[in-house]
Amino acid sequence: MGADAFHSLHRHGFVRVATATPRVRPADVVYNRDAVIAEARRAHDARADLVVFPELCLSSYAIDDLHLQTALNDAVETALGAVVAASETLAPVLLVGAPLRHEGRLYNCAVAISCGRILGVVPKSFLPNYREFYEKRWFAEGRGVTGRVMRLGAAEVPFGTDLIFEAEDLPGLIFHTEICEDFWAPVPPSSHAATEGALILTNLSASNIVIGKSDDRHVLCRSHGMRSFAAYAYSAAGPGESTTDLAWDGQGAVYEMGDLLAQSDRFDLEPELCMADVDTQRLLNERMRTGTFNDAGKGRERAFRRIRFEHRPHVEDVGLIRPIRRFPYVPNRESHLDLDCYEAFNIQVEGLRRRFEAVGGGKLVIGISGGLDSTHALIVAAKCCDKMGLPRDTILGYTMPGFATGDATKSNAWKLMRAMGIAAAEIDIRPAARQMLSDMGHPFSEGEPVYDVTFENVQAGLRTDYLFRLANQNRGIVVGTGDLSELALGWCTYGVGDQMSHYAVNAGVPKTLIQYLIRWSVTSGQFDPATDAILTAILDTEISPELVPAEADGGMQSTEEKIGPYALNDFFLFHTMRYGLPPSKVAFLCWHAWRDAEAGLWPIGFPEDKRRAYDLAEIRHWLEHFLKRFFGFSQFKRSALPNGPKVSAGGALSPRGDWRAPSDASAAVWVAELHENVPEG
Repeated sequence: MGADAFHSLHRHGFVRVATATPRVRPADVVYNRDAVIAEARRAHDARADLVVFPELCLSSYAIDDLHLQTALNDAVETALGAVVAASETLAPVLLVGAPLRHEGRLYNCAVAISCGRILGVVPKSFLPNYREFYEKRWFAEGRGVTGRVMRLGAAEVPFGTDLIFEAEDLPGLIFHTEICEDFWAPVPPSSHAATEGALILTNLSASNIVIGKSDDRHVLCRSHGMRSFAAYAYSAAGPGESTTDLAWDGQGAVYEMGDLLAQSDRFDLEPELCMADVDTQRLLNERMRTGTFNDAGKGRERAFRRIRFEHRPHVEDVGLIRPIRRFPYVPNRESHLDLDCYEAFNIQVEGLRRRFEAVGGGKLVIGISGGLDSTHALIVAAKCCDKMGLPRDTILGYTMPGFATGDATKSNAWKLMRAMGIAAAEIDIRPAARQMLSDMGHPFSEGEPVYDVTFENVQAGLRTDYLFRLANQNRGIVVGTGDLSELALGWCTYGVGDQMSHYAVNAGVPKTLIQYLIRWSVTSGQFDPATDAILTAILDTEISPELVPAEADGGMQSTEEKIGPYALNDFFLFHTMRYGLPPSKVAFLCWHAWRDAEAGLWPIGFPEDKRRAYDLAEIRHWLEHFLKRFFGFSQFKRSALPNGPKVSAGGALSPRGDWRAPSDASAAVWVAELHENVPEG
């Protein structure tokens, strides 16, 4: 794939969806027509694929009995013809609201328009007739109106509540439309449309505003999109509607499976165009992997007509309008920050507490290296003791220096254990390691500087072996420190190594989340200033297994130089495991998230000196490494994973949970897809 194809939104399954709020005048059809056309052209220039206008925008909504005036109805049909004609040179599909007559009835309709023709007309199913609403006075309800055609001018077009529209030349542009009250119903019409394949659900709304109603709309859009595994685009009437008895805020929003992608400014006197790129591939993948969605459509006859049309989408690179989290595992809601971190910690604390209770107590045995993982495991264990009312010396912490242990990390380990008030000790593993290497006839035992995988794993294995025997001796359990990122990459020693423990408390927590939770512990004042200083020093230390002496390569052994930045690896893991996206799309999303260090939001408290960008060549390079490690030769370690709690909605790698795979699979398919579809730079 060339660079142009790689950067194409449509190639990666994105559909650009917009909600438009034109300025209208009550019953001024010509003015409203021009406003709709103007916003349609603006959406075309912005490369939108689908534009959702408000309910009855051609006539305006709040005109009461004027809806029943023949002159107005004639004018609306004429104006609709003008909008259709204008659409001939416009790329987006337009969903326009209009009151339309059919067989002696007046319907509140959504009209789907594309490239100079009307694709279909959908009447409103549920007509509100309570409190301030009087719609049954003017309109006929659309429920039961199926399989019909409507004559508009010289054309006969599909008419009914049974329409799903599908573009033949843009995979993923499959949409359904409903009108205002429809999505306030217990079972919105779009629920059934979703089970029959609609990916983008739309709502043309008037919906006057009162205090708190905006939040209600958000709740409905979010929850309906989540249940339906769909996008939901909502467009409400705004400036210019009659304020005789009501007011209007012009709320527009685009949701995707519960995630808010974009929203308009409310109460804006100028027309609003709210726009986002919807990931239809993500929606399809989620439906495919969630059997409940498929089950929901069973036992029900297919009731929708599929209206297929040629869309003629834009083909040039138009960028990406979509929030992409650089750190998908890290809490990003400032308003819920404390709650999210509380949940993350307490999921781990409760998991460890219950396991400790189940084994009948004793001691919690942890190897403390002065690195991130053991630090976080110690924090969790300390909080577990606090919750159970146990003294902190229930935790037995051991620092076990080896051939490459640095003074700084060893010092931090001791400072941390003392600050946490645990029972602390040191075991020098070097004599036992030398003996084992000598027994094996390893060249290192003869004085040769051979620092191979055997040399490394002898140290890693001995540490875990000591911890297990110490747990036996003290009637305790070994608290595992290895994290989700290391399990994904196979960056852990199998068997009697850091892959094994009695309870893997960090197994569901990726490296970026561990860093963030430790940093949050500091910035939120969870501990005293002295402890905060130790935690900050640990955060600032290079991530290293410290198994090869520094003098061997001129510096400290760097994990990220070997396996790639954890920021990228966790991004790859999330989108590969959680959504099953192909490598080319993972690279596309990663490039948009990481190409500019100055743009976008960084997690709260993320240090400025650690902010950097990654170009496509770097992303491609490290993604290939990730694919080979994740799919190729790491699964056997995960297949023998000890118990541990799932923490993130992004998933965990337990063979009893989110990820089940053969240990002898090949990574060739994923590597080939990467090579074929991602340019080298």
